[in-house]
Amino acid sequence: MSSGTEIRDDRARGVLEARAGGEVVGQIVYFTLDVPESALVPVHTEVEPAHEGEGIAGSLARELYAMAAREGVAVAPLCPYVVKWAERHRDEAPVPSGELVEAALAKAKSDPTAW
Repeated sequence: MSSGTEIRDDRARGVLEARAGGEVVGQIVYFTLDVPESALVPVHTEVEPAHEGEGIAGSLARELYAMAAREGVAVAPLCPYVVKWAERHRDEAPVPSGELVEAALAKAKSDPTAW
């Protein structure tokens, strides 16, 4: 990711954005979960085509996990990209419990407005 790229969390919208030159160049869309425990649930990662291959998606995933660690909450990834990133970065991405992933899936299916 280029040094001119900044990552910002917009919790109200459930979007972690990567911005460069004032424009959004990538994002992870997520929602929060309270039960069975507090968690961030990433559901979709997207990088603008002109910025693919710059490490933006990985930087967003890394920041999502760092943000969760700072807040003392888990991450229950449903987004296929974040799931694969977490598998490759076990030292940064604790594995969520099966119960937490099931709760995240249930909320995503029952409340599409959550994200």
